[in-house]
Amino acid sequence: MRGAGADLWFSSAMSSPEIASLSWGQMKVKGCSATYKDCKVWPGGSRTWDWRETGTNHSPGVQPADLEEVVSKGVKTLVIGRGMSEALQVPASTVDYLKKNGIDVLVLQTEKAVKEYNALVAQGAKVGGVFHSTC
Repeated sequence: MRGAGADLWFSSAMSSPEIASLSWGQMKVKGCSATYKDCKVWPGGSRTWDWRETGTNHSPGVQPADLEEVVSKGVKTLVIGRGMSEALQVPASTVDYLKKNGIDVLVLQTEKAVKEYNALVAQGAKVGGVFHSTC
């Protein structure tokens, strides 16, 4: 089932969707026709990660507000892709926010982050992620 618009996708199956492909500035999620630049994924869905919603920039980087939506889906692990050149920062306060919510966090270069995320999906983990596909 598709949400309102090509940048939002939900599935009735509550497993985390696999990242089907990644290249500079483009990500595809299995089962979704949209192409994302940056995306959020969680058990049962995905959508564009629009930095304008929270005022996110490369520095100071990912804020708890960027992750609240994914956290609210009940994930046990959250993977953060910092970009192809790791330009996107992840402050300690953001990692602490996840840990205080009992969520394991992996912060990696985006190609490595997608590989780790997909491996967790294959294991049936309740995993979510936020991924930056450029710098």
